[in-house]
Amino acid sequence: MIDKGTLWFVIIALGIGSFGLRFVFTGLVGDREMPAWLLRHLRYTAVAILPALVVPQVFAPAATGGQFDPARFAAAAVALTVGIITKNVLLAIISGGATLYGLLWLLG
Repeated sequence: MIDKGTLWFVIIALGIGSFGLRFVFTGLVGDREMPAWLLRHLRYTAVAILPALVVPQVFAPAATGGQFDPARFAAAAVALTVGIITKNVLLAIISGGATLYGLLWLLG
């Protein structure tokens, strides 16, 4: 069990750090024009974060104790393929979810 003093120190430090990161962009830079090269790179932030969240759940899911699961891999492959072909995020999510649940039901 973690010591209460250490826990509160970590919570407060994370809160200050989170506030500081947000304040840099809104408080210090919010009224200034950002350079074009920075804006170009910031456009890719969401594109980089989504795969970083999804890939660990595909290749080492907690539901299987970190073991590779073919149903999850197939669902991710179907969602990626549908997304690339149709350029429709909602359709990709629905097709990936349907594939996952269908294969989990089929494979038991």
